[in-house]
Amino acid sequence: MGRSPAGDVGLRRGTYDGRVTEVEATPRTGKRVLLAKPRGYCAGVDRAVQTVQEALKLYGAPIYVRKQIVHNRHVVQTLEAQGAVFVEENEEVPEGAIVIFSAHGVAPEVHEQAKARSLKAIDATCPLVTKVHQEAKRFAAEDYDILLIGHEGHEEVIGTSGEAPEHIQLVDGPEAADTITVRDPSKVVWLSQTTLSVDETLETVARLKKRLPLLQSPPSDDICYATSNRQHVVKQIAPECDVMIVVGSRNSSNSVRLVEVALDAGARAGHLVDFAHEIDDAWLADARTVGVTSGASVPEELVQEVLAHLAARGFADVEEVTTANERLTFSLPQELKRDMRAAAAARG
Repeated sequence: MGRSPAGDVGLRRGTYDGRVTEVEATPRTGKRVLLAKPRGYCAGVDRAVQTVQEALKLYGAPIYVRKQIVHNRHVVQTLEAQGAVFVEENEEVPEGAIVIFSAHGVAPEVHEQAKARSLKAIDATCPLVTKVHQEAKRFAAEDYDILLIGHEGHEEVIGTSGEAPEHIQLVDGPEAADTITVRDPSKVVWLSQTTLSVDETLETVARLKKRLPLLQSPPSDDICYATSNRQHVVKQIAPECDVMIVVGSRNSSNSVRLVEVALDAGARAGHLVDFAHEIDDAWLADARTVGVTSGASVPEELVQEVLAHLAARGFADVEEVTTANERLTFSLPQELKRDMRAAAAARG
């Protein structure tokens, strides 16, 4: 049995013992739900959301956040209600105020802009995204051409590209591989956005290598463990599913990819929803098996609401399918931890 960067990998099935009493109380009807695990929050999202929450407790509202801290409507709305103010650019933050950078990472110029406005910046970039930034800087310093596989306009791609714009070319999907030109075919490396489809990324790399046989790979996988694990379990259950429901927002790359992966793996239909009330009963009309999963920025409470919604419509038998147990955690940003220690010392 192999291992993932985040824990044990295998395939286990068991009756779901979660918190949805409606599921447990509803008589069995022959309809069932296959509930994917892992699902929901990854370590980077958990760290980013906790960063905003701890900053609000420590400094008080308002706390400014550049871009959505993570790509989930519910999370953003919840944090707004607690006193977070989401802005698009540093210019919208009052001089001298606190600003948190999102989990997706920012280009170096964003840090410089914050410094110019005397902002106290707290960087909540996921450490796995930071790893890709460091790779980009290292290969640029060695004068490599860098082919960044990712989606144009995504915040993570913008941040990574900003580390070495003169060295980085974006490759947005397999077809884009055919138009790439480089200075020296012997000095070229590919990197990737962390939330892509694993299969599509491999296809893109294969297309690139047909034209650039000496193309180098990153030192370690750029697609994060959570993205890979969530896609893997969806592939396992999709062939049995009449409908796959992915809980996640439309601007969440990894959530959108889960729908695509489910359809490619054999699910007969796939839908992305932010909330349970968005589920159309027509989707369920002829279904016997519904798959449920959630993107890496989705809190578990939203999945619970979907399960309750399905249970009320006869999908009483919930079977959790587990392919990996994730145990990875990340510590809070150093800037925040330092101030938390100082505040604790002042109190005690």
